[in-house]
Amino acid sequence: MPVETATESKMVFRKTNAAAGRHISVTPANSANRYLSYGRIILNPQIGSVAFKNGGQETGFIVLAGSATVTVDGQSHELVQHDGIYIPRDSSIEVRSTGVDIAEFSSDVSQHYPLQVARYADISQNGSLRFNAGATSTQRTVNIVLGKNVDAGRLVVGFTISEPGNWTSWPPHEHTAMLEEMYVYFDMPDPAFAIQLVYNNTQYPELVTVVRDGDAVLMPSGYHPNVSVPGHRICFLWAMAAHKEKEDRQFGVVNVQPGFNTGGSGLEASRK
Repeated sequence: MPVETATESKMVFRKTNAAAGRHISVTPANSANRYLSYGRIILNPQIGSVAFKNGGQETGFIVLAGSATVTVDGQSHELVQHDGIYIPRDSSIEVRSTGVDIAEFSSDVSQHYPLQVARYADISQNGSLRFNAGATSTQRTVNIVLGKNVDAGRLVVGFTISEPGNWTSWPPHEHTAMLEEMYVYFDMPDPAFAIQLVYNNTQYPELVTVVRDGDAVLMPSGYHPNVSVPGHRICFLWAMAAHKEKEDRQFGVVNVQPGFNTGGSGLEASRK
């Protein structure tokens, strides 16, 4: 068995999609994150609903598969695949479905922001929320589900899908001063896998790890490119939490690794 380092134990979480019901895998208490928590809500005919309160945390959902009825303080919303919803702090939340997989992200906030539903049908028509980035061996599609289209305190959430065998998050970039981030890999059935790097040492990266469907990797600081194996695409959720509530909540403001910064970050479309 591979030996897990102390760094990996706080940054790498395996098979977070393994169990039905609602399970929180990552919190500031058990990880390198300062603000960001992550879990999964997986419902089926045997476990058809969950209910909880989010207390002082704002919450963001993205539906990865299936559909669900999400009720917040008595107000119900029907969500389908790739839809998102932003839920304000101090809310009572219920999710009902006979078949759904939802990624749940949350972060402590001091302010109350309005509940907002982000329909993927609308996002996919907005060139600053869904766009292609990179070229040739770095081609991928970036989808911003909870970004500038919603009013929030810290959370920015979306997903990226690459062409088979491609690098993503390339050129390598970092945004440590403003945002912490994590990736969650999904829709990558066996034998698909990828390799994730997280590093401040540009010569010899501190973290290089194989990732598979359901794995999560945290980026509290540093550059964080990844690459899928030939013949298989890479699919991952990315979620960020701003260090300064509201002020630092900006997508696409990054520092590209020196030596790879001649052609921009590839995220310029998001700033339009």
